[in-house]
Amino acid sequence: MTRTVIESKTKTAVIGFDEPFCVIGERINPTGRKILSQELEQGDFSRVEADAIAQVAAGATVLDVNSGAVFSNKMAEDPRYADNNFVEPMLMPELIKVVQNAVDAPICIDSSVPGALEAGLEACEGRPLLNSVTGEEERLELVLPLVKKYNVPVVAISNDDTGISEDPDVRFAVAKKIVERAADFGIPAHDIVVDPLVMPIGAMATAGHQVFTLVRRLREELGVNTTCGASNISFGLPNRHGINNAFLPMAMGAGMTSAIMNPVAVPLNATKIAEKRAELAAAGIILPEEMDDETFVTLFNLGSTKPRPGKEMEAIRAANFLFDRDPHGSAWIEFNKVAPKAGQEGRGRAGRTGGRRRR
Repeated sequence: MTRTVIESKTKTAVIGFDEPFCVIGERINPTGRKILSQELEQGDFSRVEADAIAQVAAGATVLDVNSGAVFSNKMAEDPRYADNNFVEPMLMPELIKVVQNAVDAPICIDSSVPGALEAGLEACEGRPLLNSVTGEEERLELVLPLVKKYNVPVVAISNDDTGISEDPDVRFAVAKKIVERAADFGIPAHDIVVDPLVMPIGAMATAGHQVFTLVRRLREELGVNTTCGASNISFGLPNRHGINNAFLPMAMGAGMTSAIMNPVAVPLNATKIAEKRAELAAAGIILPEEMDDETFVTLFNLGSTKPRPGKEMEAIRAANFLFDRDPHGSAWIEFNKVAPKAGQEGRGRAGRTGGRRRR
């Protein structure tokens, strides 16, 4: 049975056909997160630390760490900062050290810059997952030697020098090529985690069917684990969580063993809360003055002011149980435990204290 082992200094995560689905948290990624890029440029890593803690608390078993930041201010002072080959090898070790100090989850080192990948490998404790190699010749020659040198598993993305094909047979052929080239370096198939590339179903009606078929072939013919950018399937659609929640268990049923995704539900911000309070006030609804924001949003089913597991995590936990990857449903039961109210910690059900009354 194929098992891909990823380790931190103290914890081990296993991706495998008979293992619970592996959630790789994607939040530590400055690409497209302008605020995070600005903070990193100023040397502020507090959001990275908070994101690491929140994702692990929400159920992520591995944390993806991406160093693709744009340092606009420094770029104006020094043109070298316009080059990711200059920025990322410096930034990646700092990010990894912050994450390792905050949590003990294994790490997925994510960069398109080979220098950043190696810098991350040097800084990382344990056995990280490397993200990624593609079927492009230059990329194969740069990344596979690192995988062999550091004895780490790697994400293999199914595109090559011709780009990303819409033909699933071509994407399978690219994955097979990467597995075979890796074998030439002495890298076993169990250390290859293939990303078959999930297309947006809003742009391609067969996207779901394609990836399910691809995952089955990758498992049965190549014997490799698989992953994907889970949110790609719902890109551009309304109610993306609804699509994602259906897609992930179906992908698991086809044999997918991990996904790079956001496990955290976005906390409700102060603006949204103020808008709802104003709406209720306009309708003549009077609330107790002492009601705090968390009680308010819970009462009106608006979400939470705190990071908590997203709906996708609920779907994954349920699927783990249904696919017999959660013995006796213990993880599902723990996931659904209601937190005790303030002042009732340590009490039994319904806030009772003490044991059963004897007659």
